[in-house]
Amino acid sequence: MSGGNHLRRCARAAALGVLLAALAGCGGADTRYFLGAFEQNQELRELFRLFNKEKDQEDRFVLITQIAAGLANEGRVDREILFLTTHVERNPADIYNGYYLLLVADAYRDMKAAPFAIHYYRRILTNYGDLLVKGTSIHLQCLQELLALETDPQAKIGYYKELFSRFPDQSPGINWYYMAKSYEEVGEWEQSIQAYQKFIGSADVDVTGESQALRDAAEKVNFAASSDKSWLVPDLNDLVAAVRDAIATKNISRLRRYQAQVNFFQEPWDQTQLVTDEIVNYNIINYLLTSNVVVDSQLDVAANGREATLRTTGWNFRPSTWYLYFRQVDFPANPDINGQWEWAGIYFGEKL
Repeated sequence: MSGGNHLRRCARAAALGVLLAALAGCGGADTRYFLGAFEQNQELRELFRLFNKEKDQEDRFVLITQIAAGLANEGRVDREILFLTTHVERNPADIYNGYYLLLVADAYRDMKAAPFAIHYYRRILTNYGDLLVKGTSIHLQCLQELLALETDPQAKIGYYKELFSRFPDQSPGINWYYMAKSYEEVGEWEQSIQAYQKFIGSADVDVTGESQALRDAAEKVNFAASSDKSWLVPDLNDLVAAVRDAIATKNISRLRRYQAQVNFFQEPWDQTQLVTDEIVNYNIINYLLTSNVVVDSQLDVAANGREATLRTTGWNFRPSTWYLYFRQVDFPANPDINGQWEWAGIYFGEKL
């Protein structure tokens, strides 16, 4: 959606908010206002007629939801919202008010008016008891929507806590992953690691759009648990120079000195290829002694400036071309090492 469309929708939502406030001040809108534009809609007219006569709360619930849907189907979401909020204001004892405001919040969400939607989802959680409608908790729906719309990480942490506390059976493991991310945003590193541990131990570790989520979480947990970070080097060029020299002199002990002691990986570029037990279980750099390795003169630094690869050939191993992978450490929990560099792994074969 274009920025212009988004601004227009927010402007309409804001104008509607002003209208609601004005109508609330003069006692709200009546049936004639809602039906004025729908003279030919006999179904809506009949629903309003029944609604005005009906006194039973359960039957009124059915009529109110049908009227709201009818107004929305006519393309008048503004009148749907006004009808629902007017009813809530006039009938504070109605046990279904939380659900009616959920319809209001959903309408604002669909209008891309996130601040208004967030306001009503929060209002329901704070001021209205939970209801099961069609077997689903309205509070659970509010929490799920808030987590999708909210941009304040501190607020999201609160919603996650409530979700895990009140609806543990409805909380997939991926929520621990996103909670950990929120903790990272506010600088609560210990809580972030604990949330990552919960994610790793959960049954649901598939995160849509984050194919490396489990690996990233495990790396952060392992890195935080390691007390010795002696393999880190402040400057990338210094680290690469030391690795080059160790390869040139076939100094395996020195090469191991710069090998990351946690999370070091050895894998092919193509992740669909099988990784043999030989690669996984053997310290691959031992091949240095029987190889005549040639190191490229050019270091390939990624566009983000936080990763780099160094191509090497001539290893006594299939494939004989290895790319040494270097990355900048992302560990704000410890400012002394955050931003330093590590030799984090090896990719086998030519780049895809």
